[in-house]
Amino acid sequence: MDGKMLARLAAVVFVTLAITATAIDMTRQDEAPPTRPAPVVEPSIDPLGAEQRRCQRLGERAAGDAECMAVWAETRNRFLGRGGEWAR
Repeated sequence: MDGKMLARLAAVVFVTLAITATAIDMTRQDEAPPTRPAPVVEPSIDPLGAEQRRCQRLGERAAGDAECMAVWAETRNRFLGRGGEWAR
């Protein structure tokens, strides 16, 4: 065998191996990454939230209710980061 024939044979073997490896890789099914279950968050009882819902149910009458006005003021204070009596 001369050098040209040996080089051609090596090229054919290389291309055949490359095609085979590509075909094997394409047919392989990737395993899904392991998933962790979502953490379970226990709902905490928020007295301010309960009062907010009560005031919401009152509708327009809540504007005249002193307790609802205090709840809304406390909600504003929490939102603005001022703290308050409900923040524990």
